Amino acid sequence: METDTAHRAWDRRWSTAEGRADWLAPEPDVVALATGLAGRGGPVRALDLGCGVGRHALLFARLGFDTSAVDLAEAGVAEVRRAAGEEGLEIDARIAPMTALPFADGTFDYVLSFNVVYHGAPEVVRAAIAEIRRVLKAGGLFQGTMLSRRNGAYGVGTAVAPDTFVRDDDPEGAGGDKAHPHFYCDAAGLVALYEGFELLSLRDELHRKPGSWHWHMVAERT
Repeated sequence: METDTAHRAWDRRWSTAEGRADWLAPEPDVVALATGLAGRGGPVRALDLGCGVGRHALLFARLGFDTSAVDLAEAGVAEVRRAAGEEGLEIDARIAPMTALPFADGTFDYVLSFNVVYHGAPEVVRAAIAEIRRVLKAGGLFQGTMLSRRNGAYGVGTAVAPDTFVRDDDPEGAGGDKAHPHFYCDAAGLVALYEGFELLSLRDELHRKPGSWHWHMVAERT
């Protein structure tokens, strides 16, 4: 079965102001790391992979980064372009899958993928991680999240691949994100997935809802 389908739910969500409302503020972790990179001086070429409506891509552009953004949800990319134009910011926003990024090897100093890479079966996740490593420069930084096996949704619904589940009850309503495959991992599994990276930090953190454990990581491309 097709497992890299979650962008369909997000495309519907990004199409309305109500759907976009909860996804406009940058995450504190991302603000902290990006601000630190900006403070070092020198050019930073950054990619927001799975950019949604652009909360982080806009942050990067405001910090003076040479910013690219990709997403498969067309409504999200359209909103990034609109918001960037309104602020007079330059963002190269493209529609593209995380498993086939439209950039040359070693393009970026910094790649962010917040709440994105785990949307798919293990082979999709591995392909996305390989693409992240490919487009990063040696010594470049990756910042991202993965779903933890401590997450309350782990094991709920139908297993469509190892550690990958689809919620039969679709808790977010018809066509919601949880109706699409989500992949979960423990710390050892995460380290194995990110072979070719030096892990700099890893924390298992709660997100907005009880039980919503996510790994937060920063890693350097070796």
